[in-house]
Amino acid sequence: MVYVDSKCKFYMNLITKLRNIQRKNNSLLCIGLDTDVSKIPASLKHHSNPQLEFNRRIIEATTDLVCAYKLNLAFYESAGEKYYETIQKTLGYIPGKIITIADGKRGDIGNTAEHYAKIIFDDWKFDAATVNPYMGKDSIEPFIKSEDRCAFILALTSNPGSKDFQYLNVEGKPLYEHVVESAKKWNAKNNIGLVVGATHPAELKKIRSLVPEMPLLIPGIGAQQGEMEETVRSGCDRNGELALINISRGIIYASQADDFNKRAREAALKYKEQINNFRG
Repeated sequence: MVYVDSKCKFYMNLITKLRNIQRKNNSLLCIGLDTDVSKIPASLKHHSNPQLEFNRRIIEATTDLVCAYKLNLAFYESAGEKYYETIQKTLGYIPGKIITIADGKRGDIGNTAEHYAKIIFDDWKFDAATVNPYMGKDSIEPFIKSEDRCAFILALTSNPGSKDFQYLNVEGKPLYEHVVESAKKWNAKNNIGLVVGATHPAELKKIRSLVPEMPLLIPGIGAQQGEMEETVRSGCDRNGELALINISRGIIYASQADDFNKRAREAALKYKEQINNFRG
């Protein structure tokens, strides 16, 4: 389904848009713009909004190498009163064909979730958002109302604490598998994806077998030491697509000197080529 909104911007189903950009840029790379103000090069501090200027230069250096950008909302909310503007203008620098993900891991009761979805999708115009399924379907429904917007549901996260609850045995199988099964049932509009950490390669392979045509957002490569080959081979669909391999610090902080954008491009190109070496 394709339609035009009031600003004459063309939208399409998220799966179609993702496949299109992955093929156009020959890339599964998602860059995490987890922009920490304290780590921005000193040379940017004279700008009225150093965080925004940092993002602009990173984006301009890497748009031909990625399929997506993911903004971790906490880094912007904690930066002060300009955070709303910073997110909005950062998204304005990203070409419309590239997937944009709001990483806020929202998951609250229905009427609250409606407001979270409104700001993420209607105000900022993100393509997708990460959501927490702990409170059930009604907390996710506001994020899956439109075919052109996607909810990436946390299934099996990359952090060490994922073992506290996500592996609990429930009726003979781990809790994360129940989340995957529920996500499949809720996916009537084909606009749900899953977050699965690269730090769980065997489980990633199992989850891909359960959802062969669902997009998987895969953090954990780089600073969290997920293994690249297993991640790519296990996370892709049969066409070598629909995996979004997220790398944040390993790219955006490749250098904290004045050449940070050039070094970020070099790092992004390296990761893109490594990923493509293992695509089946």
